Amino acid sequence: MSTAARRDFGAGPLSRGAALVYSLLVVELLLLLCAAPGLVALFALERHASNLPLVAGCAVPFGPALSAALYALHHQRLDLTDLRPGRLFWRGYRANLAGSLLVWVPMLLWLAVIAVNLVNLPAAGVPRWWPVPLVLVGAGLSVVGVNALVITSLFTFRLRDVLRLAGYFVLRTPVVALGTALLLGAATLLTLVASEAAPAALASVLALALVRGGAPMIAVIREEFVR
Repeated sequence: MSTAARRDFGAGPLSRGAALVYSLLVVELLLLLCAAPGLVALFALERHASNLPLVAGCAVPFGPALSAALYALHHQRLDLTDLRPGRLFWRGYRANLAGSLLVWVPMLLWLAVIAVNLVNLPAAGVPRWWPVPLVLVGAGLSVVGVNALVITSLFTFRLRDVLRLAGYFVLRTPVVALGTALLLGAATLLTLVASEAAPAALASVLALALVRGGAPMIAVIREEFVR
């Protein structure tokens, strides 16, 4: 097959759709594999407020796995003649392991603290309006944390610069922040209504949505902050 024929073969909408489905399936399997230690422990936990710190601990392996998925789906070409999502996933996992943990673990710790406070509010005797600022802080922290995870997955910056950019782009690209908030809200609702297995089974789709929805932020960073 000639070079032109190979190029035409992988360029059609059906071929691109098949390439996307294949990439999502491979990335999903690898993501679940990397997050398996935490997921197995998470499924074994009883749904009780006292287990919230343990839930945060179980979620630690998910951060580097999600970071690798973001990297793979961002760099993958939807061409049936050049599919390599597995190779890209492992490249992203190795490159972003330390950086993703530096972003992911502190975010989990703060969210665990907020969650524990929320479930114990009745015993604390605080005003009824007190949960509102806690929820808002948790939502803002989650959006900034996910922004930071996307940035550290696709670019090489110092941690403090990653955090500054993540907060800056909440205001610079509010559409991205709103999309991230809606995705996180949907994932949380799905967990509460179904189980932790539901968002885990759709993790690669979530990663793709973060990459596609974060395109304006990614483009500005590449244009203005990468030399």
